[in-house]
Amino acid sequence: MNGRMSNLDIVRATYSGNAADNGRHLRAALAADAEWTEAAGFPYAGTYIGPDDILRNVHERLAREWDGYRAGVDQFHDAGEHIIAHGFYHGTYHATGRAFTAAFAHIHTLRDGRIVKFVQVVDSAKVWEAMRD
Repeated sequence: MNGRMSNLDIVRATYSGNAADNGRHLRAALAADAEWTEAAGFPYAGTYIGPDDILRNVHERLAREWDGYRAGVDQFHDAGEHIIAHGFYHGTYHATGRAFTAAFAHIHTLRDGRIVKFVQVVDSAKVWEAMRD
């Protein structure tokens, strides 16, 4: 990503395009030792370190296991080194054919133009409802 972009612009670019563009922007924005935490109770719960670990254990799984999975952001909040994205996840789980919508908040911490930390807050119950037979 361009070092002249604001923290808000860097984070916004990871949500605003198609899935392939968002993935490229995310990889470019992540620090080599970025810490990515999926919420306890979420199907992909855990903390992943570094772009490869994050993309493999979260984003690639989402692409494989869901149709149309997306994070639609309603609002961004710029708090300097912290950018908060708030919105709704949407998708249909392959195995059950069930769709869901769940509220989320993502807290990104940036340093020197790179995402160094991500924390997810999500209504996991809605996701599990779509995943259960």
